[in-house]
Amino acid sequence: MQQPSIWNRLIKLSLPVMFSLLIQSIYNIADSYFVARYSSDGLAALSLIYPIQLFMTALATGTGSGLGLLVSHMDGQKAGGSSEMIREKHSLIASGLFLGIFNYLIFTLTAMWGICGYFSISSSQQAVRESGLQYAHIVFLFSFGLFAEANATKLLQAKGNTVLPMLAQIAGAVLNILLDPILIYGLFGLPAMGIRGAAVATVLGQWLAMFIVILPVFRRFPVFSGRVLPADCIRVYRAGLPAIAMQSLNTLYIVGLNLVLKQFSESAVLVLGIYYKLQTFFFIPLMGLQQVILPLISFYHGAEQPQRERQVLGCSIKLSLAVMLTALGAFMIAPEGLLSIFTAELAVLSIGCIGLRIISLSFPFAALGMMYTVYFQSAGRGRTSLLVTVLRQVVLLVPLAWLFHYKGLTFVWFTFPVTEIFVAAVCLMLDRPRPATWARNELPAR
Repeated sequence: MQQPSIWNRLIKLSLPVMFSLLIQSIYNIADSYFVARYSSDGLAALSLIYPIQLFMTALATGTGSGLGLLVSHMDGQKAGGSSEMIREKHSLIASGLFLGIFNYLIFTLTAMWGICGYFSISSSQQAVRESGLQYAHIVFLFSFGLFAEANATKLLQAKGNTVLPMLAQIAGAVLNILLDPILIYGLFGLPAMGIRGAAVATVLGQWLAMFIVILPVFRRFPVFSGRVLPADCIRVYRAGLPAIAMQSLNTLYIVGLNLVLKQFSESAVLVLGIYYKLQTFFFIPLMGLQQVILPLISFYHGAEQPQRERQVLGCSIKLSLAVMLTALGAFMIAPEGLLSIFTAELAVLSIGCIGLRIISLSFPFAALGMMYTVYFQSAGRGRTSLLVTVLRQVVLLVPLAWLFHYKGLTFVWFTFPVTEIFVAAVCLMLDRPRPATWARNELPAR
């Protein structure tokens, strides 16, 4: 990874990851688009189940990130080629891949047990609850494809292969998009499955992506020569904990915000659900950038090159700010056009136009917080990364929304910019060394 230009490496590695994540996000967006035209209750159900899917993805990708981070760190160490280090790496990889199976079993058993209670407190409409359960049972029961694919993808990315995971996501998304209208509406003589069809299309796409990335992993790495060690499993979880927490806490705060917005109307809840579909297109580049700088900074940290760590941080912040300023402009200029992709209900459009404009004020500050969270994690400051995550997701978002809801719905939307501004300020205070050192000059090539 020792290349002369940080900018070139970031762009070269980020684009395939960003594209693959964008394709991956199409799973949920395509489901919502086609289901919305089949049933408004189905769209509401997908909005409610979205945070649970976020937790599922957080557990899968966070564990994979921990595996990739450790492998990258070992590659950056001077002893990376010793026989002892190679054996340790093989056991680490075997343990990390085993955790895909373990995560699937734990998540599925827990989710299938608690999903009925979740929908009973999240919606008062029987049709919405029934649609949500139909979708959830299929997606949860067959989620192994997601968990296995995530670990294999992160392992390949840690080794510098970002193209194959991108191709896998493209293949899975294309299959999902093709099957959605066929299974939902019952085309070509097939029975109309409704929201169940959306779920089946989703899991089939995930399984196809899994097979594409898992087979090269088994061919390239001697997985079965390594031992599954409890100590290595703990190491992977510990390394991935900030990523798991950062993403899984999204579940808690979205559920909390849904409960707050439910005090006003079901339309307000639907606006939040649509917002998370829309913001995907703009936050995906940042998430891709996070996945790239995580192993990159970890490599430089293992190789004891702190100047390059800082350069990666500085470049990533500049890129993320450029993306989020574009997002800010889109949400400010055309909120109604964005909302109309999913709904034509006047109540939702009226509430949503105000909400999207206010929420978008948080975007530039969110970019700063997202880059710093990953920087802290990959530079050996996992506790700091976790602290920032908990501050945002637990301490600020839902409590502020609850306080603001006494002033009215419009004030609830201000929860986002207030939270992101505070978190960005905390990140700058926690940063060492001073931000003035960011990427002042590129280091010469080694």
